[in-house]
Amino acid sequence: MVKKFIVFEGLDGSGKSTLIAGLKKELSTLDQTVVITREPGGSELGEEIRKLLLRISADEPVPRAELLLYEAARAQHVEKIIAPALERGEWVLCYRYSASSIAFQSGGRGLERGHIDWLNDFATEGVKPGLWVLLDLSTTEAKRRMAGRELDRFEREGQEFHERVRQKYLDIVAGSKAEPWLVLDAALKPAELMSKLLAHLREINLWPKK
Repeated sequence: MVKKFIVFEGLDGSGKSTLIAGLKKELSTLDQTVVITREPGGSELGEEIRKLLLRISADEPVPRAELLLYEAARAQHVEKIIAPALERGEWVLCYRYSASSIAFQSGGRGLERGHIDWLNDFATEGVKPGLWVLLDLSTTEAKRRMAGRELDRFEREGQEFHERVRQKYLDIVAGSKAEPWLVLDAALKPAELMSKLLAHLREINLWPKK
C-alpha cells in the first residue's frame, strides 16, 4: 500500500471530483505536492483510449474488448504517471482505479471476477492505494444529478446496470480484508464529506503532520 495514493470510486454523479478538488486544496495548505489523475485516461495514450471507451458509436466494444482497453490504459497510467509521481514523494489522488473494472465489467457486464483480478494485478504491477474512498449514492439520486448533462456510453446505461455496479462496489468493500476502504454517504453535503474524509485520514495516520 502506498500511503500517498488515494483512489475515489462510485457511480457517476456521486461527487468524486468535488471531493478530490477539496482534498487537494487541504493538502496544498500543508505545502504538499498533489497530482490529480483519472481512469480511464491519465496518460497521453490513456486519454486516447478513453475516447474509444466513452464514445457513442455503432461499433461499441464488446465486454471483453472493453475490459482489455481499460487494462491497457491502466498499465500505461501506472507506469507513466502514478508510479513516477509516488517515487517523487508526491500525493496521487485518482478518479477511479482497478476497483472500477470489477464494479463495471464484473458487476455491470457480468464478466468473470477472476479474469479481472488477474488483469488488474498485471496492469498495476502491485501498485495499490493507501486508501480507497467509495462515495455511495443511490442510482435514483445519481440519475437526478446527471439530468441535463451530455451522457457518455456508460452513463447512458439503464438503471439496472448501475444498480449492479453499485452493489458490486459494496460487495468489494464487504469482501476486502487486506485493502483499506472508507465508505461515505454521497448524499451528504460536500463540506460534511470533506470533514469525514479528513477525520478518517488523521485516524489512520495518513495525514501529513504540520
